[in-house]
Amino acid sequence: MMSDIQREALGVLAELCELSDDIRLGQLVAWLGDLGEDETGRRLGNIEDEELLAVMYRHRAELVARFPESQKQAIRSSGSAVSIAQGSVVPEAAPSAELGR
Repeated sequence: MMSDIQREALGVLAELCELSDDIRLGQLVAWLGDLGEDETGRRLGNIEDEELLAVMYRHRAELVARFPESQKQAIRSSGSAVSIAQGSVVPEAAPSAELGR
């Protein structure tokens, strides 16, 4: 059975795909693995679900920050997932390198 964290992570992954529509899914997953490895020192397969979810939210915030204010408001009001699953902790977004651009 899928946990709440996993369900939320899949929702955030879908948002990330929409926010970076010029990136293939494999590229996005690889990038999330690189970001997670930078933050945890562990490879993607060894990162805890809560840690990966935190990485995903930070990356989402970085992508949203690149949009003009008018588009940011539309993204915020579109009903996108912004909650954190019960018990998970998401630290503030840290700057990261561009997504291979």
